Amino acid sequence: MHFLPENIDDYIVAHSQPEPQHLEKLNRETNQKVMQPRMLSGHYQGRVLSLLSKMKNPESILEIGTYTGYSALCLAEGLTENGILHTIDINEELEDFQKKHFQASKYRDRIIQHIGDATEIIPNIDEHFDLVFIDADKPNYPAYFELIINKMNSGGIILSDNVLWSGKVVEELKKDDLSTKALLEYNNLLNEDPRIETVILPIRDGLTLSRVK
Repeated sequence: MHFLPENIDDYIVAHSQPEPQHLEKLNRETNQKVMQPRMLSGHYQGRVLSLLSKMKNPESILEIGTYTGYSALCLAEGLTENGILHTIDINEELEDFQKKHFQASKYRDRIIQHIGDATEIIPNIDEHFDLVFIDADKPNYPAYFELIINKMNSGGIILSDNVLWSGKVVEELKKDDLSTKALLEYNNLLNEDPRIETVILPIRDGLTLSRVK
């Protein structure tokens, strides 16, 4: 997932904000105990998410795809004093792992966990959002966008992860590759939708930054 030479990537990480201790612990525990640890946002992208959230200073955040809770804790760093973060994940086996780390943080009372199908949960969250982070199953990215776009506050930010999909978005599409097909559709959707303005950042596996007009 590195699109830059490794030595340049190492330099960028070394000259960016250090990983907070509690997130370093979560990072390490994820790699030790959870399958597919490469799904973790990790040190550098986590600091990017934190900084973007702090710049927006959102009152309400929605995260689609919790995994082990690392990105949720990064995004929570930018919440207003009374702000709330809703995070959704379909994998109930990770609920206790997430909860343990959320409860150990100072954001314990401001993170609301949802377990289940995000396409069913999102319509039932009675909120409008200042910041949304989409990092879940790729075939549903277009559906997630349609579910959240009318729940966004003006000037709200939508962050979408893995939009370069290890470079597969510029390779010949294979018939059975539903994830790449969905991401190609999604990237075109964001680029063409007049309600938002969008740029793709080549961070890790690609991070799209979209601003709601």
